[in-house]
Amino acid sequence: MNHKRAIVIVLDSLGVGALPDAAAFGDEGSCTLGHIWERMPNLHIPHLRSLGIGRLMGKAEDALLPGAGYGKMSERSRGKDTTTGHWEMSGVILDKPFPTFPNGFPQDFMENFSARVGYPLLGNCVASGTEIIQRLGQEAVEKRALIVYTSADSVFQIAAHEGIVPPAKLYEICRTAREMLTGDLAVGRVIARPFVGEGAHFVRTANRHDFSLEPTGTTMLDAISAAGQKVLAVGKISDIFAGRGITDRFFTHGNNEGEERTLELMQRDFEGLLFVNLVDFDMLYGHRNDVRGYAEALNRFDAQLPSILARLQKDDLLLLTADHGCDPSTPSTDHSREYVPLLLLGDGVRDGASLGIFEGFDCVAATVCAALGIPPVGAGKDLLPLCTKR
Repeated sequence: MNHKRAIVIVLDSLGVGALPDAAAFGDEGSCTLGHIWERMPNLHIPHLRSLGIGRLMGKAEDALLPGAGYGKMSERSRGKDTTTGHWEMSGVILDKPFPTFPNGFPQDFMENFSARVGYPLLGNCVASGTEIIQRLGQEAVEKRALIVYTSADSVFQIAAHEGIVPPAKLYEICRTAREMLTGDLAVGRVIARPFVGEGAHFVRTANRHDFSLEPTGTTMLDAISAAGQKVLAVGKISDIFAGRGITDRFFTHGNNEGEERTLELMQRDFEGLLFVNLVDFDMLYGHRNDVRGYAEALNRFDAQLPSILARLQKDDLLLLTADHGCDPSTPSTDHSREYVPLLLLGDGVRDGASLGIFEGFDCVAATVCAALGIPPVGAGKDLLPLCTKR
């Protein structure tokens, strides 16, 4: 059956077990949800479990809601970052990973960039964002400088004190970096990281902004909007796709605002896709190795889930998934190469449908396009024939 609306909610970084090639990425044994579950007896996610996430963790006794189906997906692209994961679930597989810079960016580029934007630069290393502003924040204030850093992901991150470089100016600087980072330097994302504070106490603000490359192929967002349907982007979705294929964008500051905006948009009458990213799981807890915080964030989302489910209409299809892992229990503070969940709920889905394991996040694009009656993009597998009632 065709659906009027597809609602895709990305629980950013909620991996469910290491992929077979995880060792090549330094992630052997990672399992974001599994390790949180093992270490945090206060994890209480009955509503996610009613959609099948517990069964992905071996809890076969969990009872499921009518119309719920569950499975997990492996990533075909050679990456474990936000852009790669979201592009793949939208139908674009990357033939080669985005470039990374474990030794920092080339000196000649940094000199040219500094001259272009008119600020001195500090850092140019791999670092944790919270750590580097403590280490270099005061110097950045005194020298009126930008802090440039990267990670195991393909990112060029620029931290600046809001009292020295207001966010609007920092965004302009990031757009310049995005324009300059081409060819072998074409990182997946340039990220503005504003911070405030003084002395030894600096904290990042909620004014982060990402500047991504445009997708290298046609996405489900392109196809849906071209068909005259709505593509409503909540959180950093618009950033990830460089605004392409999106009809309405709603930037948010964290999970709470993202969940509230999702509930509000679900009450609107529209035909098409509501695409949501909830970033706090990754940004605030995964990268900071905060197992307890991650568990509490999952509890908060689970408590909101009944309100989301109550707003589903008869011809809606809900998909919950993730874009990669970020196991907070490991020494690494970077993303982890993991399977991601795919939980479906909708009228016509066979009760308790076990979908198994699928190669490629692009089955999300195939399933969403099929549900909305849109010609498919990418080479993913439409899962609806596997889980719909006969």
